[in-house]
Amino acid sequence: MNEYEVEIEGLVYHAEAESAAEGLLGKGSHEAKPSRAVTPTLTEDDLALDRSLRPKRLAEYLGQTKVKEALSILIEAVKQRNDVIDHILLSGPPGLGKTTLATVVASELGSKIKTTSGPAIERTGDLAAILTNLEEGDVLFIDEIHRLNRMVEEVLYPALEDYALDIVVGKGPAARSIRLDLPRFTLIGATTRTGLLTGPLRDRFGIAFRLDYYSFEELASIIRRSALILDVAIEPQGALEIARRSRGTPRLANRLLKRVRDWVQVRGDGRINEDAAAQALSFFEVDSLGLDATDNRILQLLTVQFSGRPVGLSTLASALSEDPETLEDVYEPYLMQQGLLVRTPKGRQATRRTYEHLGMVAPETI
Repeated sequence: MNEYEVEIEGLVYHAEAESAAEGLLGKGSHEAKPSRAVTPTLTEDDLALDRSLRPKRLAEYLGQTKVKEALSILIEAVKQRNDVIDHILLSGPPGLGKTTLATVVASELGSKIKTTSGPAIERTGDLAAILTNLEEGDVLFIDEIHRLNRMVEEVLYPALEDYALDIVVGKGPAARSIRLDLPRFTLIGATTRTGLLTGPLRDRFGIAFRLDYYSFEELASIIRRSALILDVAIEPQGALEIARRSRGTPRLANRLLKRVRDWVQVRGDGRINEDAAAQALSFFEVDSLGLDATDNRILQLLTVQFSGRPVGLSTLASALSEDPETLEDVYEPYLMQQGLLVRTPKGRQATRRTYEHLGMVAPETI
């Protein structure tokens, strides 16, 4: 592709589309998160393992049965018509397989996939470089699409609806506006915060799926498949024990499998059974509910130090020596999902289940 000069929103870009796109896609998009064994976000330690364990076809993708069935029908239909599948929006908590599903869709379509993220597309010229580098039938995957810059989002609208890109070529008196035709492509957007998507962007997706947490049985199947790839001997009950502590998240299940594998290699006989899995995960401070040391510290503060009374967010964060936003966004959601913590008008409070989990007697007032 020839070099061109593009002016969008007052900014001028001199770029060869292919090299510009490659430079953009090399940008990192992973935010710094607390280092926890049970965090569902992708860590640097997971990257190589995550890629090696990802399924390539729908038949290999375990769980999310309804989503798989719907996608198989849609993909087969567009292949018979030699058409391009509608733009797809995948939503749900982190670690449930949105990125994997996007690569599976591209593989089933026999298409190339270009991957980037919302925060990585900083300027409208970045998006223009990516779009003009696409080929007919390609899949463009944008992770965390709710974090797109609003100016960038405006440029994306005609690309999604009309497969066209409105740009200004040149600058000053010689500048002229032209419309570039784009090849028909499919955008797959992934988001963990559907509510942060603007209405116009959300409406331009013809297909929308929400991924749900996995059952223990589904996670156990994923763990057995991963163990086979990693050449690790594992018994069904051992896989189920890891699944119980994986918070319904395949990414976390694979990470815990790796931890258990290391433990049985050094402390055990190299085979993962139920007892070995339980001992290994307890050693790494992941309990029977998938809670880590910090989670249990929060519950101890609520039940013991504050005697079950409601506690304000800032007070609880200070007692934990943690940032209030981190406490609210990282630690509290899973505790609330498990019914171990409730938010009341007076503050955070433990539940009866919290006391049962800690082996304590709940006060009569709870």
